[in-house]
Amino acid sequence: MSRLSDNRIAALARSVLRVIAAEGDVLSERAALAEAKRILAEHFQREDKIDELVRRKIASLSRAVPQGSPEWEILYRRYFEEEMRKRKF
Repeated sequence: MSRLSDNRIAALARSVLRVIAAEGDVLSERAALAEAKRILAEHFQREDKIDELVRRKIASLSRAVPQGSPEWEILYRRYFEEEMRKRKF
């Protein structure tokens, strides 16, 4: 489940397209918009998968770490960053 709705991703894609178009690098606005949407959706789907992996990793620790606690937040950030580095984001 993506953190952003399809409408939000489309809005981001249009913003990216405006910047690219202003530089004169767009041959087909329709194709560029479709590609920007695809790339953004793919990126956020990967982040969602990493989020799930990190949450499972924290839940599998030998001791319970309550979600929302300062320790949980630190572990989440650390594990999330490690996974992002592994995938070279």
